[in-house]
Amino acid sequence: MLHSFLVLLFGLGLTAARLTSETEIDVDEGRDWDIVDINEGAGLDLLEGDIKLEEPLTRNIIIGDKYRWPTTVPYYLEESLEMNAKGVILKAFDQYRLKTCIDFKPWKGEKNYISVFNGSGCFSYVGNQRVGKQQLSIGSYCDHLGIVEHEFLHALGFWHEQSRADRDDYVDIMWDQIKPDKKNNFKKHDDAVSTALGVPYDYGSVMHYGKMDFSIGSEPTIVTKIPQFMDVIGQRMGFSASDLTKLNRLYNCTSSSTFVDSCDFEEDNICGTIQGPGKAKWKRRSSVRGGPKTDFTNMGQCQGKGYFMHFSTSSAKTGHQAFLESRWLYPKPGVQCLQFFLYSTAAADDVLNIWVREYDQANANGKLKLFKSISGGVQGSWELQNVNLNVTKKARVVFQGVRGKRQSKGGFSLDDINLSSTKCPQHIWHIRNIKGQMAKTPPGKKLFSPRFLSTAGYSFQVGVYLNGLSSNPDYMALYLHLTSGPNDKKLKWPCPWQMATMALMDQQSDIRQQMNMHQMITTDPNKKSSDGTEFFWDDPRKVGSKVTDSDGSVYYRGPGYGTSTFITHSRLRSRNFIKGDDAIFLFSLEDISHLLKPQSLPHSALHADASLFKAADQGAPEEAVINPKMLGLLKAADQGTSQEVVINLNMLMLLKAADQSAPQEAVINPNMLMLLKAADQSAPQEAVINPNMLMLLKAADQSAPHEAVINLNMVGLITACVAAAVLVVSLVMIGNICGKKKGKGELSDDVLIIKHVPGSLEEYPTKGSFFTTP
Repeated sequence: MLHSFLVLLFGLGLTAARLTSETEIDVDEGRDWDIVDINEGAGLDLLEGDIKLEEPLTRNIIIGDKYRWPTTVPYYLEESLEMNAKGVILKAFDQYRLKTCIDFKPWKGEKNYISVFNGSGCFSYVGNQRVGKQQLSIGSYCDHLGIVEHEFLHALGFWHEQSRADRDDYVDIMWDQIKPDKKNNFKKHDDAVSTALGVPYDYGSVMHYGKMDFSIGSEPTIVTKIPQFMDVIGQRMGFSASDLTKLNRLYNCTSSSTFVDSCDFEEDNICGTIQGPGKAKWKRRSSVRGGPKTDFTNMGQCQGKGYFMHFSTSSAKTGHQAFLESRWLYPKPGVQCLQFFLYSTAAADDVLNIWVREYDQANANGKLKLFKSISGGVQGSWELQNVNLNVTKKARVVFQGVRGKRQSKGGFSLDDINLSSTKCPQHIWHIRNIKGQMAKTPPGKKLFSPRFLSTAGYSFQVGVYLNGLSSNPDYMALYLHLTSGPNDKKLKWPCPWQMATMALMDQQSDIRQQMNMHQMITTDPNKKSSDGTEFFWDDPRKVGSKVTDSDGSVYYRGPGYGTSTFITHSRLRSRNFIKGDDAIFLFSLEDISHLLKPQSLPHSALHADASLFKAADQGAPEEAVINPKMLGLLKAADQGTSQEVVINLNMLMLLKAADQSAPQEAVINPNMLMLLKAADQSAPQEAVINPNMLMLLKAADQSAPHEAVINLNMVGLITACVAAAVLVVSLVMIGNICGKKKGKGELSDDVLIIKHVPGSLEEYPTKGSFFTTP
């Protein structure tokens, strides 16, 4: 109970004691948040819980081709997003690229694009609305891979799975258990206006409601007609196989962007692999006397199936070699990840080499390049291997087995090979006999991984509560800890913007079918203890505790940051998270500090401000309502402009003065607000305004209290600003202001170039300088 109380206390930010290795902060406050929970907590009332719908649009979006995006979708990450959310979104894009033909690229001025922002909850429109900037919210608690994939599937044209026309054949909706004002969320979509694309009902879809969504109490709102699927519906691990089938059919995908090859050796053609030169050979086997007894794909569970490739070093002579070469492969130039499972019963001096044979005009027979050598030795189990490749041409992957001099009783066995144009996880943690460990481990007892080094040199480890905390004993809990290491004196502290990706591997043979369970954590160097005296991600020697490892080594372990609801035990037993009584975790710790810099806006997005302000100041001033904080938002909104923009000095000073001293009562021309709101939807492509500015202006107008009025003096200020903007346009076009001519290249003394610097505005006079207009 004490441990649970401390975890809750820390999770609520109420700690007062100094940070130690026992300190644990729960990013989800001890709750297993689903999208419905997040959005209800944020006070949102959206269609089906997370769908934005503009009238008079109807629910036939998935049918109409005009609502499809191109297979390469433009996106913009707004500055409001949290750093961890940005990293998770990019990881979700990697999953789309790996498993579908859908790709995402930064917005470069395309007419329609998805703008992702930190709103109140997680929500999206369904399909391409063709409105220019289409918003998608990834707010607090939404930064989970499955949730991000879910919201982008909405944007790509998907409704919820339980809204299908045939859903009553598979689930029962418990209407008496649904909150009265939420029953409309359980309406079905008629098959005349929505389609399942010929795919059977999918209990495991990432688009399916959970069993308790919108419940009035503790009873479920959805009951599956097949009982064993009650704890399956509502998963947010990632795409199911049916999700991928539907998406690929919807967009006519025939291949994915980054997937290259997968082989489990179940087919007689052994995936097109060939034997290379050598006196020894690789052979297809279902078992070997010295081990393995089964393949890895099926673990002996499928009679008549279960094959792997084996090179027997026990029967080969010293120095003999065996080559197993893949078919010709055409990966995208750059980094690739080769994953495979290896079972070694070879002698310690036997070697398995991984080569790539690249072909070009100068090397018609291919040129070999070595990427990894693995020494033999009896392991007695299937072990996952990751090898980072760098292939730029047509190539084959080559597995070379070499017989050493020592006596061997076995050899090398290979199974479940995957190649993709992605980065490999940095580290692997193989937990053996996990069922036995769970049977004897009480809640609240923590199992620590070995310590690992990131590519930047930070040392870290992961702590896992196999049976959770006493407050959540039906879950596995997971926490990241920084630890002291060999590079600490050279590193920056507090640790800045390193994103940890911790994934429990779904050990499916084909990487496209894996539904790994992910948790991402980012080290914010500004995060402090609740009393403000210590930095949470500081050097573990300062904010950690000295610990002694089982091998006698001594080091410092910092506080933990993670979740007590990582995965339920029922989900842990599903899929292939546990295979052969083993579980595998994949870890990476990567620098994402580059995401601090705002995403660059297209050149065309910098043109519209002056013309919009000029048009806005037409018509008689009338009293209108606007949020008194609007000017502060104006000042903060136009962040992310990566190029220099010109603004009149008077306008700058007036805006600054207004932000600091504007009275609570004021009046502003309503036409100006109307035009600014309309600009986001109707502005031509060559006259686009900063999307952050538009979002904030729209929010300011919508959220204004009726009693908030601006005085008439503000009209004068705004009018002066508008006039100044018009003068600037004239200056750019004819090189003078108010008839005062300058020499070529000169600017008025009243003009500044405002250059964006993160967190500030940089001002400097421009008299005598040159500039290029956008």
